[in-house]
Amino acid sequence: MIVVEPKSKRSKPESESRSAKAAAKKSIPKTVKKDRPDRDRRVRQADRLARILRVLELVQSRGRWTTRAIAEEIECSERTVYRDLDVLRFAGIPYYREGDQQFVRVRPDFRFPVMSLTEDEVLGFSVAAVITNSPGLNVTSGAIPVARKLAAVSKQETQELIDDAMRLVSVLDLKLVDHSRHHETIRTVQLALVHGKQISGLYESPYEANPVRLKLHPYRLCLIKNAWSVIGKVANETTLRTYRIARFRTLRELDEPADVPETFDLKEYFGNAWAVFRGKQSYDVELSFTAHAGQIVSETIWHHTQKVSPQKDGSVSMTFKVDGLEEITNWILSWTGRCKVIQPMALRKLVVEKLTMALQMRFNDK
Repeated sequence: MIVVEPKSKRSKPESESRSAKAAAKKSIPKTVKKDRPDRDRRVRQADRLARILRVLELVQSRGRWTTRAIAEEIECSERTVYRDLDVLRFAGIPYYREGDQQFVRVRPDFRFPVMSLTEDEVLGFSVAAVITNSPGLNVTSGAIPVARKLAAVSKQETQELIDDAMRLVSVLDLKLVDHSRHHETIRTVQLALVHGKQISGLYESPYEANPVRLKLHPYRLCLIKNAWSVIGKVANETTLRTYRIARFRTLRELDEPADVPETFDLKEYFGNAWAVFRGKQSYDVELSFTAHAGQIVSETIWHHTQKVSPQKDGSVSMTFKVDGLEEITNWILSWTGRCKVIQPMALRKLVVEKLTMALQMRFNDK
């Protein structure tokens, strides 16, 4: 039986149907999926790469690692470990399972391909690893884990060079602020800077009667003189300030974007400050040190504007250009009896005032 449909219900030619569908598809507004910031994507990729390299480090070690043990060690799911092992397999890394408990191992003679490093480069990296592990600078895991990974995938000579350099080089008595209790605070600032987020916390300053609740747009994390500090701007204010990490009692990252100008320049912000605080007025400072003190003081670069001029009598003249006098005054007092202020007069008066106060305190004690 042949059925003839009414004209209005007949199927349209295939070409006409495709054209109609294409037109209809174009007429439907597309929902634009907002992409996550590119920096978030990079952070996620870096985290995953770090985790995969950690898995490789474990299975190349002498330990007895099952997938469950690996998951517990790197704090992820066992399913994630299986995915990471798949990545290693696709990369050509010959791992296998051994024994009843299915320990994951990599063939002993396998070495993951790495860039060719010179002896100087290996030594330089090893010294950097030691420095970041020193008291006061060990605010994160530093470069030690990376050095171990590098040694694990390098030839025998490189492994021995890394081990010897890290064993024979030491960094002692840096006289930095004790940041042993502030690792999490520093990590919070680091992540907020990378994520481009604001931070909020309770800040206790010796210049304030009570702790202050701060909400900051963080600009930079800096090691200044002997302490870690964060440069930031309080929300709804225009003035940038320097906050010591050790003075934060609490700190957390907020899910609010930080407003950090791309034109911000850290050197311009500090100007010619002697240390942390930049004064409003700039001074040309000239100091004269005795011969013995001059030999010692000139061994160190105390300020980026420093100029040293040895004199015929053995004394040493040092000049600086500084913004503000309070901080350099405290430094000059540490050389009392061996340093004379030539100029400016305002600095001479400030030094005399502080010495007078010290003498008064001594006499009052008696």
